[in-house]
Amino acid sequence: MTLAAHCPAFLVSAPASGQGKTLVTAALARLHRKAGRRVRVFKCGPDFLDPMILERASGAPVHQLDLFMVGEDECRRLLHEAAGQADVILVEGVMGLYDGDPSAADLAACFGLPVLAVIDGSAMAQTFGALALGLATYRPDMNLAAVLANRVGSERHAQMLEESLPPSLTWLGALPRNSEAALPERHLGLVQAGEVTDLAARLERATANLPASAAWLPAPVAFAPPPGGVEPDRPLEGVRIAIARDAAFGFIYPANLACLETMGAALSFFSPLEDACLPECDALWLPGGYPELHLEALTTNRAMIEAVHRHHAAGKAILAECGGMLYCLDELEDRHGSSARMAGLMPGKATMQPRLAALGLQQAGLPGGTVRGHTFHYSRLQTALEPEIRASAGDGRQGEAVFRNGSLTASYVHFYFPSSRQAVAQIFRRCEP
Repeated sequence: MTLAAHCPAFLVSAPASGQGKTLVTAALARLHRKAGRRVRVFKCGPDFLDPMILERASGAPVHQLDLFMVGEDECRRLLHEAAGQADVILVEGVMGLYDGDPSAADLAACFGLPVLAVIDGSAMAQTFGALALGLATYRPDMNLAAVLANRVGSERHAQMLEESLPPSLTWLGALPRNSEAALPERHLGLVQAGEVTDLAARLERATANLPASAAWLPAPVAFAPPPGGVEPDRPLEGVRIAIARDAAFGFIYPANLACLETMGAALSFFSPLEDACLPECDALWLPGGYPELHLEALTTNRAMIEAVHRHHAAGKAILAECGGMLYCLDELEDRHGSSARMAGLMPGKATMQPRLAALGLQQAGLPGGTVRGHTFHYSRLQTALEPEIRASAGDGRQGEAVFRNGSLTASYVHFYFPSSRQAVAQIFRRCEP
């Protein structure tokens, strides 16, 4: 019988997006790591960019926790496994504490995680306490255990914020405003970790700015073991999958790679920006990313485009998600009106928009099962290709199209592979005579 695993753990949340959760979580991970503790970090909700930063800070892969996309049982398995290996677990929330369905608060309540609230105090004084108290009392099942002020202007400012808190909330101190520690952003969120050349220095500055009291650890949380399951089968045994991974295509869940490997697939990686040919492979995965920022490099690498065409013409499977789908179109236009020819595996054109075009959790009933994931993009698609199916949002609203064109499966949805192993296996085994 597997016993519960115990480990100090807490959720880092905030009243809203943009309060500094990621930088604070990364700094805390680095602080505990420098103290010799084994740190595991998770990210609440679907996100590719924040986990890249958190992985650099913690030294370990960062997995998603989401009650819809990942599922409660898999979240429980991940937390139980981490608690058996780590000295501290940090979970970065998504948006504001109570935003979304499911929310970060739902996750905290489900697993008994105390909450550290990060509140941007830059434009307030005593209202800071009212805001913290509201977060603490909005739901009776929340344990808002501590508060950390971010972007504070002076010692006197920090003192006013601390004095505004009710006695029931623990003050962990304040982080000063520091543009040299802030993380750069672009339209989909933070800049990818590999593109921030001074990331280590920024994280070091943020860690150095943490008050000594930020080393606080709550009492250990008991994480029950997940339900027992059967040994997973290996439906992709011997299947070689080539995965695009570079500055243009980097939106890859670590859980997806692990899922493919446990199903028996052999993985290799290549760069559509720089490589002239594909690795030897039976299937191809083009994940999301920023192809719109690399139009010239992608369109001038005709050798790679021809290699992808040959793969498709041979009837070998291709999964193209979001940015990967844009790469498969005839044409892609960036936000400045510049267009470039893409791979032409799928008829149509996408145009980048100044505003967000779609955001939310999705599920798609594919052959083999219902796979869950999310959509988050700034482009509009024009194509004569009819959707094979439509995904749906968690509340039943119509979601993104899923297209098939020969052996190509393409959608704006970023799939979370462990949510339906058999559906994913069918995608990568798909072939056209």
